[in-house]
Amino acid sequence: MTVIATESLSKRFPRVTALDRLSVDIGPGVTGLVGANGAGKSTLIKILLGLSPATEGRAEVLGLDVATKGGTIRERVGYMPEHDCLPPDVSATEFVVHMARMSGLPPTAARERTADTLRHVGLYEERYRPIGGYSTGMKQRVKLAQALVHDPQLVFLDEPTNGLDPVGRDEMLGLIRRIHTEFGISVLVTSHLLGELERTCDHVVVIDGGKLLRSSSTTDFTQTTTTLAIEVTDSDTHPDGTRAVRDALHARGVETQAEGAGLPGAGHILLLTAQSEESYDLVRDVVADLGLGLVRMEQRRHHISEVFTDGARNDSDERGSDEQRKEAVGHGG
Repeated sequence: MTVIATESLSKRFPRVTALDRLSVDIGPGVTGLVGANGAGKSTLIKILLGLSPATEGRAEVLGLDVATKGGTIRERVGYMPEHDCLPPDVSATEFVVHMARMSGLPPTAARERTADTLRHVGLYEERYRPIGGYSTGMKQRVKLAQALVHDPQLVFLDEPTNGLDPVGRDEMLGLIRRIHTEFGISVLVTSHLLGELERTCDHVVVIDGGKLLRSSSTTDFTQTTTTLAIEVTDSDTHPDGTRAVRDALHARGVETQAEGAGLPGAGHILLLTAQSEESYDLVRDVVADLGLGLVRMEQRRHHISEVFTDGARNDSDERGSDEQRKEAVGHGG
């Protein structure tokens, strides 16, 4: 089943291209839409909601064409905007009930759903206080509640952790995960914080400059590599245990490098390529022979951020090739 599908979707403004022939299929579950600020995330959501027409291409949400079925889509989808747009002089209950009524719920059902939803997002005890007195985290929860109150099939959450401290981010990410696991609602969540998506999402779509860089499951992004990370303790006989391990491994023909080599504070963790299970035994024996303590020995995983690094490198290569071609025909500079 496909929840969202786009085909050659573009959105151009007079001086900028927000989306550039974006083609992607998104299934049920929690999907992260990741990209730097200005990558086209919010523009895509507005098009999918039928609020902004695409310049070219097409898109479907829940099998409905966004160009002709925007109203129907908005009945079935919840939307949590990025920016603070809450009325300060009304309570969370008043506001969420109003949004439930706007979605078509009758008065009694709207009040019941509001109470349940505010309890779910952790605002039940504070539901009658004016929103203007809420913290940033509480306001984010109100925005989440109004997106969920009409029991949608899909919710769009635009930068839901903006302005939150680490504890608030963790709590919000937990709520987002529960939206799907407990209620079966699919989620498209945007963020420029890569680590959040690795921890929260089943699937990740990466866009940059309006173009698709990659779309795949989170496990594919974070697959285990052959890189082995080692960290050891120092000892009286080896005050620099890391150097001692590096030298001992080098003597046995195994080359290592310090994680973050060339950066301040680098050198405490050694990286090497694990050729086989014997690599683990070798490291264990070397550390034991030196009388050091082994803090960690683990295989590393790829990070979503590497996609941007690879993409930037490819773009640089393409630009370099373009410049070389221009110079070859006398149009350089």
